Parts: sequence; C-alpha cells; structure tokens
Amino acid sequence: MKLQAAMDVTTTRQALDLAAKIAPWVDILELGTPLIKNEGLAAVSAVKDAHPQATVFADLKTADAGELEADLAFTAGADLVTVLGTAGDSTITGAVRAAGRHGKAVVVDLIGVADKAARARTAIRLGARFVEMHAGLDEQAEASYSLQYLLDAGRASGVPFSVAGGVNARTVTAVRDAGALVAVVGSALYNAPDPARAAQALRTAVA
Repeated sequence: MKLQAAMDVTTTRQALDLAAKIAPWVDILELGTPLIKNEGLAAVSAVKDAHPQATVFADLKTADAGELEADLAFTAGADLVTVLGTAGDSTITGAVRAAGRHGKAVVVDLIGVADKAARARTAIRLGARFVEMHAGLDEQAEASYSLQYLLDAGRASGVPFSVAGGVNARTVTAVRDAGALVAVVGSALYNAPDPARAAQALRTAVA
C-alpha cells in the first residue's frame, strides 16, 4: 500500500517545508485544495520542481470543465488530479482525455457521494486510475462519523481505491487490511510535532 500525504497547508512555502521533511517516507505528495485555491497551480510546479521523482497529486476537486482543468494541472507538473464523483460522467471522461495526452492519471474523489461503491465502479469504467473513499474535515467533525464505512465501501466496490478521512498511525493498518491501494494521511502529518518522525512511523506500520 502506498502512503499519500495530504498537505492541507495554505502557502507554497509551507508545502515545500513539509514536503522536504516527509518526502523520504511517503509515495505521493498531495497539494490540498485550499493551497491550490490560495496559491494557484504555481504551487504544483514548485513542489514538482523540488521533488521531481515524487508523484505529485493536485487535489483540484474538479466539478466541471474536466478536460481543461486537468490539462492545466498536468501542464503545471501534476501526476494525478481529482475530479469529484458528484460531477457528470462527461467531466470525468474529459479529465481522462487530458491525462491520456500527458501520460498522467485521474482520481475520482467520492466525497459527498451516497453510494460510493456504485459510483466507484462507474468511475473506473470511465477511465479513472483509482477512486478516493473520502470523508472531508466537516464530515469527520460530525458525532456519527466512522472511518469504518469508508473501508466497507472500498471493499464493496471491488475496484482500486484510496481512503482519506482521519487516517493516522492507529488506523493505517486497518486501511491496509481493507485492501486499499493508497492511505491518505493529512493532519496526522501536518499537525505532528515532528512530521518526519510521524511519516517514518506510518511507513513502518504498513511495511
């Protein structure tokens, strides 16, 4: 299983500082949506330039104009981009076309999708590399939230999936055991007193 670091910071400088600490221990460097909204796709280019061997994930959460937005991100240096699962099929296929031209890939983010397993299967048929079983920060703050339902949806989908929604050193092995292709770790890294040590501990846990 691969480890993806969701760098939900708001400046390119913060992203570069965090990436420098954690890059040896993670497989995918994700530039969070707030960062891209605040700094633009120049942040993607900066991280890719600093870590050319890393897989750089631009969390666009595209809802429309899939081909155009994906093309812009791939041109900036992204290796993976997200399209929302709530978007229309044509938005996903447009992004997939752009990915094909660049030799890159699309991930469909299932945040806000009620039947995640069913939409996941459709997304893969449309050409997504994998899907993200995702609960956002607002949903995670709800009293009823449980990571387990993301794991169950991933298993039920029968397709390649990642899990994002409060994954940490305590839960990352459950994500692995559910069959996830990727575990997405956010606050457990960027809020850690020592992000490098936290990333190393996560890598050791799933080795």
